[in-house]
Amino acid sequence: MKNIDISDITLRKMAEDGKTPVSFNEKTVIAKELDKLNVSVIETAPILNGKKDVLFLHTIASLVKNSVISCPTALSEDSVKETYDALKGAVKPRLLIPVPVSIVQMEYMCKLKPAKVLELIKKLVTLASSLCEDVEVEMLDATRAEKEFLKNAIATAVTAGAKTVTVSDTAGDMLPEEMAGFIKGLKSDVPELENAVLSVVCNDKLGMAVAVATAAIMSGADQIKTVVSGDGVPTTRAIANVIRERGESLGVKSDINMTKVEHAIAKMSFITESKASAITPFDAGTGADPTDDIVLDENSAVGDISEALSKIGYELSDDDIKNVYETVKKTAAKKSVGNKELDSIVASVAMQVPSVYKLKSYVINSGDVITPTANIEIVRGEETLRGFCIGDGPIDAAFLAIEKITGHHYELDDFQIQSVTRGYEAMGSTLVKLRHNGKIFSGTGTSTDIVGASISAYINALNKISFEEGLA
Repeated sequence: MKNIDISDITLRKMAEDGKTPVSFNEKTVIAKELDKLNVSVIETAPILNGKKDVLFLHTIASLVKNSVISCPTALSEDSVKETYDALKGAVKPRLLIPVPVSIVQMEYMCKLKPAKVLELIKKLVTLASSLCEDVEVEMLDATRAEKEFLKNAIATAVTAGAKTVTVSDTAGDMLPEEMAGFIKGLKSDVPELENAVLSVVCNDKLGMAVAVATAAIMSGADQIKTVVSGDGVPTTRAIANVIRERGESLGVKSDINMTKVEHAIAKMSFITESKASAITPFDAGTGADPTDDIVLDENSAVGDISEALSKIGYELSDDDIKNVYETVKKTAAKKSVGNKELDSIVASVAMQVPSVYKLKSYVINSGDVITPTANIEIVRGEETLRGFCIGDGPIDAAFLAIEKITGHHYELDDFQIQSVTRGYEAMGSTLVKLRHNGKIFSGTGTSTDIVGASISAYINALNKISFEEGLA
């Protein structure tokens, strides 16, 4: 039976749509779940936000074991090189080069004539294949391209080293029988496709994407692109169901783990369909652990601890790593050190910096019949700065008030609360992890008032960001 690859483009689509705010951790969770589901390819967003996107690729490169990680490039040699540098640590890296091939898109997107586009395809694919064994070229708006030009573009890409060629129904006006004829025509008229995987993106504009994708499979397509949830292209669940229910009669199968589909899709859909507001610090949830459990003991070497810190997302100086190492050794003599303990140690002993911001006072009003509000005063130098905000809860309101004072919104990567003493007047310890330019900055706070401890932890992390930015 023929194997059909499923390439999930959820991460890429979420970045393109920009409708649902998703945290670094939650994107990592999606990548891990797709890998457990055993989809053939996990397609990410291109590198648009510098260090943050590069760090994300580095992170999932160390976590994804089964699936190909594919990242789109821009139409430049520099972008091809930058993307490969970010991906090269993956078990199965793939460079994806999207190229417009219809007359309208060629002139609109890259202002090039057809002959120049063919030259560009040859140049970029040749470079990409010299760096990476697995290269894909996506022919954007392929169903509206001139037939002879599309054939030449595909032949050029495969000859230059592309292992996968994707044809996209960008307009979304293809009917199942039209897609069947389109795929059959390419398979018969472009002999170079015998040496490449033919992939298809089916637009759901007419509400027929699953039928169109099925027609493509029946006509010889080797790969179908899907999303976890949402519109635009077929869902991963829908294509998996087609293969599960009709695969034997169609003579096709898939490597996707059919027993885990429903559970994995439900878990990821909770993230992708979230309607959380982008203005709250808790914009996409916190506390999701992007790494496998870290366990350090008193025999762990500096290199082990440095690697663990990198997995969590910290970039520390040699002196800070040394301080963390010494503290880990002391703690590990009593108990093993996991993710949360390592976070607390970093917040306590690493990146100890002068305080740009100092808490002067705070007033929190909250209850089950009033909207939570926070009125906070922070001192910076000789100036007292004030912020007032409402929120979904007292801590949300407090963090929003601090953001209003500083004029910056940072991704709240994690927020933890734990008791450090017992009794009615127990001391509470909080950990706040903020992500800025792809790096983690953590702070701690301790108080009998958990809101006060949270504010102190946030300001502690904020001061580290300010020091990094040269504001101290």
